[in-house]
Amino acid sequence: MAYYFAYGSNMNPARVVARIGETRRAVHGWLEEHRLSFDKASRVEGIAHANVQPAPGERVEGVLYELLEAEQITLMDPFEGRPHEYERFLHPIVTREGVIDAWVYVALPERTAEGLKPAREYLEHLLGGRDFLTPDYFTALSGVEAVHALDDATLAQLGLSRSTTR
Repeated sequence: MAYYFAYGSNMNPARVVARIGETRRAVHGWLEEHRLSFDKASRVEGIAHANVQPAPGERVEGVLYELLEAEQITLMDPFEGRPHEYERFLHPIVTREGVIDAWVYVALPERTAEGLKPAREYLEHLLGGRDFLTPDYFTALSGVEAVHALDDATLAQLGLSRSTTR
């Protein structure tokens, strides 16, 4: 079995289906010894995408997707900008069923920067994973400062749309 752990906009299950097709199932999972950061520079100045950074004692919650076919992960690569923006690595993801190795996309260090914020529309995709997150994690995610009122052209540069889940 192949698994993919989403901690960013792909926590929205509809977005994953639009990008790579159906998955076998989705469950709550977390990546230990890491923290969520919005430091992955996007194509728009000042706007961030999600990333994970090593952080002792912390954890990143997300959605663990069991893929129907191992090759499905390669369908996600273009959406994640692999290999120029993110790279993917196998990491142990903790679930209520035990630890499962899953693909996790991590931003390349040269593509990160400080002082960035996510677009509100991007953050909404993360919040779309609510059913897979603990209440405390969802509340913390809801409180992330985001950039509002971006125009449609700017959203398109970010790979976002007000009208589709993709």
